[in-house]
Amino acid sequence: MQSNALNSTESYHVRTAVRVLGALLIVFVGADHYWAYSVDQYSVLPTIGTLFLLNFISATVVGVALLAPLERIFHRSGRIILEMATVSGFGIAATSLVALLVSEQTRLFGFMESNYRPAIIVAIASEAAAAASLALLLALTVKATKGSVSKKNRPTAVERSRPGVGTT
Repeated sequence: MQSNALNSTESYHVRTAVRVLGALLIVFVGADHYWAYSVDQYSVLPTIGTLFLLNFISATVVGVALLAPLERIFHRSGRIILEMATVSGFGIAATSLVALLVSEQTRLFGFMESNYRPAIIVAIASEAAAAASLALLLALTVKATKGSVSKKNRPTAVERSRPGVGTT
C-alpha cells in the first residue's frame, strides 16, 4: 500500500517537473519569436511578421496557463483545461518547428531562411524540446487520469471481502 502511495507521489512530482519545463520552454519559444519580430526586423515582413507576433502571444498565454494551478482554479475542469493547454503548447512548438524547417528549404509565405545561423539553431532546439516535453506531459497526464479513474471504479479490499459485493 505504501509503495502505491509513493509511486503516486513520485508520479505527481515528475508530472509537475515536466509541466514546469514544458511551460518554460514554450514561453522561451514565444520570446524567441518576439525577439526575431522586434530585433531582427521580422515585423516588416508582411505575413511572417504577423505570425511571429501571434506566436509570441499564444505561446505566452499557454506558458502562463501551464504554470497556473489549473486544478485548483477550475476544480473539476482543471484536468481538461490542462490537457487543452498542453495540446495547444505542443501544437505551437511543433508547427513552429515544421514551418522553420520548411522555410529553410523553400519559400513559406514569400519568405525563405538563408542559413543555419545561431538564432535558427536555438529556435530549432527550443521548439523541438518544447514539443517533446509537452508531448511527454500529455502522455503522463492522460496516464494519471486513466489510473485515477480505474482506481475509483475498483472495489477496495474491504468491499471485496464482504459477501455479495461484486455479484449480480
